[in-house]
Amino acid sequence: MTHGTQTDTHTRYPGERGDWRDAATRYALLPLRIFLGVTFIYAGLDKLTDSVFMKASGSGSIGDMMRTVRDSSAVPALVDLALKSPVGFGYAIAFGELAVGIGTLIGLLARLAALGGAFISLSLWLTVSWASDPYYYGNDLPYLFCWTPLVLAGASYWSLDAVIRQRRQQRTGH
Repeated sequence: MTHGTQTDTHTRYPGERGDWRDAATRYALLPLRIFLGVTFIYAGLDKLTDSVFMKASGSGSIGDMMRTVRDSSAVPALVDLALKSPVGFGYAIAFGELAVGIGTLIGLLARLAALGGAFISLSLWLTVSWASDPYYYGNDLPYLFCWTPLVLAGASYWSLDAVIRQRRQQRTGH
């Protein structure tokens, strides 16, 4: 029986600088955080500034889009819920995307923001992009999986969460 051997074990001491691999590991999720944060802010602002989208009916409206995908969605009940107030649903999605994007970008309540992003992506995948064939043509499923590492890891660097955590540790001496 063979066992794996880790060859580059080295205990880091406080203040000691690592090599480029250590830095790459520390900051690996930062590009994903920036991309998702900017994308969700843009998506929210795009919806809020699109006068056609924020209507209950008409070509290009949230209501028309929901009626179009209703019968092909995985969970038609979600679409029916949105159709009770399409404009309200449109605003909820837009403001949700803004909150998720801002929280992710600045790293404030980053895990909660990522969970919100995953929830929005899951909801959109089960409704709007469910009928994409083949499935990988729909973008909501990959977004869902992009949120997963941020739900698990949060934003440990270049984030307000890290600043808050550091100040808390300084106060308690830990």
